[in-house]
Amino acid sequence: MTELVRPTPDTTTPATIAAAHTADRELSEAARARVAGGLADNTSRAYARDWEIFTAWCATHHRTPLPASAETLAEYVTHLAATPTRRGTPPAPSTIERALACVQSRHKKAGLTVNAEGGRLALRAYRKERAKAGTRTRKAPPAELDLLRRMIDGCDPATLAGLRDRATLVLGFALMGRRSELAALDLGDLALTADGLEVTIRQSKTNQDARGEVVPLPYGSHPDTCPVRVVQAWSTALAEHGITAGPLLRGIDRHGRITTAHAGASGKAAARMSGHGLNLIVRRAATRAGLPNAETYTAHSLRSGGATTAAKNGAPVSAIARHGRWSEKSPVVHGYIRSADKWRDNPMRGIGL
Repeated sequence: MTELVRPTPDTTTPATIAAAHTADRELSEAARARVAGGLADNTSRAYARDWEIFTAWCATHHRTPLPASAETLAEYVTHLAATPTRRGTPPAPSTIERALACVQSRHKKAGLTVNAEGGRLALRAYRKERAKAGTRTRKAPPAELDLLRRMIDGCDPATLAGLRDRATLVLGFALMGRRSELAALDLGDLALTADGLEVTIRQSKTNQDARGEVVPLPYGSHPDTCPVRVVQAWSTALAEHGITAGPLLRGIDRHGRITTAHAGASGKAAARMSGHGLNLIVRRAATRAGLPNAETYTAHSLRSGGATTAAKNGAPVSAIARHGRWSEKSPVVHGYIRSADKWRDNPMRGIGL
């Protein structure tokens, strides 16, 4: 019997090629959600707002957002530089830079190229204008060790809020923790060892793949600022209230009770501290301690304070970068080193002035 040979489909016809090209550009809802989840939550939210603002501006000025022309980006940067913030202050260059990066990211995801050189030159000119006007980028001051102690002294360990606030301040400092990292910590991320406390950072800005990173915190010399004992005290207080799992840092209401958040039919779930709530804890502690410009302190003050104190104590750049989850080439971490070195290695020191 002669075996029938099935004809090989012709994949070279215009219709077949067009269908293949169409499929190549398609993305399912599940895949689109995965791609969107690849960005850090904060970055994703910021980019969504930036893109909404950019497309609205394009619609108002009859410009095409995708693909955007080089002239459109230069005009948009100029527009942003001239638009006051909600507080009535000029926008920070970093805010405009993020908006520009958002537009570039959208083009890249769409497989399009965009010439952002004009926009970047406009942004550079804006930076120069601010420098000439004496405008400095506002940064949260570092809460170095002496300031941290003053802030800790104002936290009452006899109350739940005081215990939580001490844990927040000391952990932020000792971990050199980002606000998002502190807010994401769960009780299960802590492991007590003979040498100290091991804290698992499940995801961070420099670890977007969420592989996890364990940060070791040794015992401190002073009970009130020892990260191991302070965190143990807070964990013990949570356990006494029947809490042995879930978020480490939680809201506490004005009656001194640990707050919960409604979780629909499942009852109540733990109320995890937000980034804004962590900023308030630091700011209130700075105010109670009577620190100058207390209103400028944020959770980032703990991160920068830990790094600056370590640098002044002679810790090498590589150790600080590794502990604080920075790239070793990060200009930020080198800025903390320079802040310490400018006094320790000052050429005018000890010359007889």
